Amino acid sequence: MMTVMSSVRSSTGTRRVSEAHIDVVMEACRALVGIAAASVAEVDDHVTLPQLRVLIMISTQGPLNIAAIAAGLKVNPSNASRACDRLVRAGLLDRQESPADRRNSTLSLTDRGTEIVQTITDRRREAIEQALRSIDPAQRGHVVSAFEHFTAAAGESAEHLQFTVLWPGNA
Repeated sequence: MMTVMSSVRSSTGTRRVSEAHIDVVMEACRALVGIAAASVAEVDDHVTLPQLRVLIMISTQGPLNIAAIAAGLKVNPSNASRACDRLVRAGLLDRQESPADRRNSTLSLTDRGTEIVQTITDRRREAIEQALRSIDPAQRGHVVSAFEHFTAAAGESAEHLQFTVLWPGNA
């Protein structure tokens, strides 16, 4: 069901958004979270969700050190370090120690780590394509445009989108 209501100005002049608009976007968010969850289910016996967050972050941003991973995930560096240690032992991350400072190492995806991230991305793309195919071709452009505007309004970038769609709340 499509409800169309415009935003209205409050007595202070700020724009209010209708509850109907919020409800529609919430429904779309639930659909996207469902797609993300289904894509993760295929690999959940290989990695935990926190570990998957690390893999996706490195896949999206390139090789990182523990401090950058901790900051990006908004966790304590010791927590990030433990998660990365497990991923290195599992053969999903490769650790390269700095010759100048052994305390500083860079983590990158191994081929197996890349494969896991690619599997998740492929499954999400397939599900999104299937949903878009069910929309009248004349309306698809409007849907895409609305998502572009929403993405920008939410402060996301195209580069960051892969990470944040899977992990809402991480900016």
